[in-house]
Amino acid sequence: MDDIVKQAMTKWPNVPDCYGWLGLDVRGDWYMRDDAAQACGAFSSGLPGAKGSVLRHDKLVAFIARNYTCNDQGAWFFQNGPQRVYVELEATPWVWRVQQDYSLRTHTGEPAQCTACLTDEYGWLYLQTPLGLGLVHSLDVVQASEAIERGRWSLTEVLRHTLPGRYGYLTSPQSSNGC
Repeated sequence: MDDIVKQAMTKWPNVPDCYGWLGLDVRGDWYMRDDAAQACGAFSSGLPGAKGSVLRHDKLVAFIARNYTCNDQGAWFFQNGPQRVYVELEATPWVWRVQQDYSLRTHTGEPAQCTACLTDEYGWLYLQTPLGLGLVHSLDVVQASEAIERGRWSLTEVLRHTLPGRYGYLTSPQSSNGC
């Protein structure tokens, strides 16, 4: 976490949390969800306009990435100074980029090692790592399938709806908070 964020948390300890305004999609892109986007439906609903606007400002995206973490209940958030901005997840808290040597990087750029490889009833590919569960980026599925074919990862079948409970994350902290 950035030092400036830690200082702000100490200076202003009672800033209310923010829900519904930030989303992470299946390709690792961050979305700003204004009132209009939130009125269109849940982030993961697939309804037109519900995702909001993709964030393209490199320094803002990097700041979010450096300050992205989760609480003990499995709700992921971005610590924005003294305020926690909880993230609506389209699928999982991480999106994996598979490198040529089959090593992994998160959508935030952190390295990770695969400890389990899963596929759901829709053919989506997930990897468990010490950082947590994440979805393989759609552009990297071929690379990941090579790792499976070469015996580096063995595949286990799962049901998509069981993943959040099984791997300890909330896709919608806003819904879980009763908002």
